[in-house]
Amino acid sequence: MAPHEAGPSPVEYIQHHLHNLSIGEGFFTFHLDTFFFAFALAVFLGFIGKKVGDSLDPDNPTGIQNLLEVIFEFVEQQVKDAFVGYNPLIGPLAFTVFVWIFLMNAMDLLPVDLLPWLFSFVGIPYLKVVPTANLDTPLALAGSVFALMIFYNIKIKGGLGFIKMFLFHPFPANNVIVKIVLIPVNILMTTIEEVAKPVSMGLRLFGNMFAGELIFVLIAIMPWWVQFIPGGLWAIFHVLIISLQAFIFMLLTIVYLSIAHQPLDAEH
Repeated sequence: MAPHEAGPSPVEYIQHHLHNLSIGEGFFTFHLDTFFFAFALAVFLGFIGKKVGDSLDPDNPTGIQNLLEVIFEFVEQQVKDAFVGYNPLIGPLAFTVFVWIFLMNAMDLLPVDLLPWLFSFVGIPYLKVVPTANLDTPLALAGSVFALMIFYNIKIKGGLGFIKMFLFHPFPANNVIVKIVLIPVNILMTTIEEVAKPVSMGLRLFGNMFAGELIFVLIAIMPWWVQFIPGGLWAIFHVLIISLQAFIFMLLTIVYLSIAHQPLDAEH
């Protein structure tokens, strides 16, 4: 429902839809709507997984089981292609990342005014329903992957090997003096390289989803009889975007964890 003549101005309408339901201020701001929808979708995914698992029929898969098997086989193939070695955690992790991010992204396909309008009846003035369009969620997801990267780097390379990775990478040298001289440069370059991985993952997902949400809001400003064609076309195109962003995040998760599993000697 676009704002009418007696309603808010276009600027007020956009600002309202881009405002989170939050508590706290500054760095300690907690976005309640982002947490609620991300958690609700995680519970929904767990419920569906439990229900399919309880009624699993390997000989005659139907309905949601068939769909999940197709997705799982697709994710499993990506793990086989991109992950070097074996870790039983990677497959389920990649599957969860892909499906959960896809579900959060897919909230963008709901009419922009629908859920805010419904929640307004219980006194909630602001509501953003796409968790991945809030920077907190993509960075939290990327931060979790980063924590796993550090964990497996230390587990595979050892504590000393992890330190050596910063001291002698990306510019190794045979000469001892040159090695010592290059240590500050290596520490700086490796730190930037490692930190850039989760930051780029999070910002890429956030940027695409925020832009998509903003376009839907701009379309909603148009008169209702104009919205259908651009809204429908953008929704069709946006299905590709939300799928692609979930796939990219999943694939980068697999690749970065694969790099973390490589022994130190394999990198030099």
